[in-house]
Amino acid sequence: MDGQNITGKKTIEINQDGIARTFQNIRLFKELSVLDNVKAGLHNHYRYSTLEGIFRLPGYYKVEKQMDERAMELLKVFDLDREWDYKASNLPYGKQRKLEIARALATKPKLLLLDEPAAGMNPNETAELMETIRFVRDNFDMTILLIEHDMKLVSGICERLTVLNFGQVLTQGETAEVLNDKRVITAYLGE
Repeated sequence: MDGQNITGKKTIEINQDGIARTFQNIRLFKELSVLDNVKAGLHNHYRYSTLEGIFRLPGYYKVEKQMDERAMELLKVFDLDREWDYKASNLPYGKQRKLEIARALATKPKLLLLDEPAAGMNPNETAELMETIRFVRDNFDMTILLIEHDMKLVSGICERLTVLNFGQVLTQGETAEVLNDKRVITAYLGE
């Protein structure tokens, strides 16, 4: 990352270096509130001492207020601000996906990895997700790496594609060019 080898680093160190990810199978803190899930992603950027936290000193309240404000800003971007106090597990599936992306963005990544974000979504949720990813792409200063099998989603948001077939690069380039490559069509159709 940025010319540095991150192989063997701990997950938290990789995140501090600027990489965040979401998972194919949603991994939220299901018993925590929507707000607290996003606040968990702010851990690299806001701090107070253990004593301030235990004794609820003024520094604790100041940092918690800043974290609440930043988390609410992100929730508003994803249209989740009205559900800030819901348990994450009580959100519909599509909103859980959005919450996972909001939490990842809270870490202020340079590179956001989205692992099959449309997995398990219905067409309406997928269309909404496409708009969300477009918004993130256009309004946050980061690179997005998307792993996805839904070609409608891929063609709707990606500028460049690399197609892998059984772990080997089949082709790469501009989205329209790659999606019209006969090798890609053959591989996708399983012929």
